[in-house]
Amino acid sequence: MKDRNSWSRHRAVCCSLVCLSVLACASACAAPANDSIVTTQKLAWRVANELAVKAVELCEQRGYSVTATVVDTSGHQQAVVKGDSVPLQSLSVSYRKAYTAYSYGQAFGMRSTGELLRAGHGGPADAGLNTIPEVLFVPGGVTIRSGNSVLGGLGVSGAPGGDRDEACAADALAQLQDRIGR
Repeated sequence: MKDRNSWSRHRAVCCSLVCLSVLACASACAAPANDSIVTTQKLAWRVANELAVKAVELCEQRGYSVTATVVDTSGHQQAVVKGDSVPLQSLSVSYRKAYTAYSYGQAFGMRSTGELLRAGHGGPADAGLNTIPEVLFVPGGVTIRSGNSVLGGLGVSGAPGGDRDEACAADALAQLQDRIGR
């Protein structure tokens, strides 16, 4: 009986050691793969769409027909909502404002294209920035953030003046910020 108990304990210890060895090897083998993969956060498409809809609705309530574009962390359009009677150019302008708010808001730590301009970015001293495709230093774009993470940009175009575009974008973002994260 004593030999049988001792054999059972020996077998249990051996099985445990084998399991631990397998887990250790699996962890060691998996570690390099983690260093090779980058993950990023972005808005869910429904939230991006809701953000664009909210910006168009807010501007419409103020008497302006606009286009709102949300870009994701790759700088590509994630959601676009076009008002009923917006000028043709508002489609490309809203995208460029969103792209600029995302890319340069992230680079300079700013919250909007208007803030970038007030800080002196995009003006004569930074004239080279204005030659980069898709960049447009005009008020009307806001940087979408969750904590310290930049998730994209929201651009609005079509109101009479970029300051009005930017107010609609900022107000839309403020209304959804709790869902996105502070």
